[in-house]
Amino acid sequence: MARAVTTQHKTIATAAAWIVALLIFFPILYTIITSFKSEQEAIQGFALIPSGTMESYAEVQAQSGYFKFFLNSVILAVGSTVLALLVAVPAAWSMAFSPTKRTKDILMWMLSTKMMPAVAVLFPIYLIFRDTGLLDSRIGLTIMLMLINLPIVVWMLYTYFREIPGEILEAARMDGASLWNEIIHVLTPMAVPGIASTMLLNIILAWNEAFWTIRLTTTNAAPLTAFISSFSSPQGLFWAKLSAASTLAIAPILIMGWFSQKQLVRGLTFGAVK
Repeated sequence: MARAVTTQHKTIATAAAWIVALLIFFPILYTIITSFKSEQEAIQGFALIPSGTMESYAEVQAQSGYFKFFLNSVILAVGSTVLALLVAVPAAWSMAFSPTKRTKDILMWMLSTKMMPAVAVLFPIYLIFRDTGLLDSRIGLTIMLMLINLPIVVWMLYTYFREIPGEILEAARMDGASLWNEIIHVLTPMAVPGIASTMLLNIILAWNEAFWTIRLTTTNAAPLTAFISSFSSPQGLFWAKLSAASTLAIAPILIMGWFSQKQLVRGLTFGAVK
């Protein structure tokens, strides 16, 4: 029997949820507010009402081309996501439907690589990129972003695939489906919500990656994370310009997340309720 929930409890829970949501979103909101201030206003102190000036946006665009960095971010995020899915879908299929006694160990080992500090492997990765000519290249950075997010992609797809009945795939094999036909025409369409949410999450992670994108690029392949860091200089932090650059960088991913939130939630809860 379902537990009865009173109107008072619903009101309290809703108010608590709104408070938590506002606390999480407030730094983003204040960044947007600060971007509409002058530099003098930005350094004066906390204020929620800006003057409404657009001078910071004009100066940011005049100093460095936003669309070049934006295009690099799109190429890196989408490219690394496509590469990750091409590798992760077969890997997750094999672990979900043809497991061995080492499958759990492999999954844990893959996840453990995310626990290692990135700075611990910065020196060897930098040398590899330098010696192979991949420094400041879209190809090199796309491969790097794919590799650092691949464990999460495999884990998520493995979880989704485990929720699909194996009997369906067995029926496809009995009908003469080859391995690739089984994966492409049977498994993939059934796991579309999970694959879509994994794709969206990987794009967000790749878009927000700052450590590697700043250290492995200079100009040619620099994405929006490098665009933001360029407004922090030894001469000081220019808060209004930095806020304007940050707003321009996060706006596309915020818009994408807003319009795809239903698909993301649906995918993240895929298989949770039978």
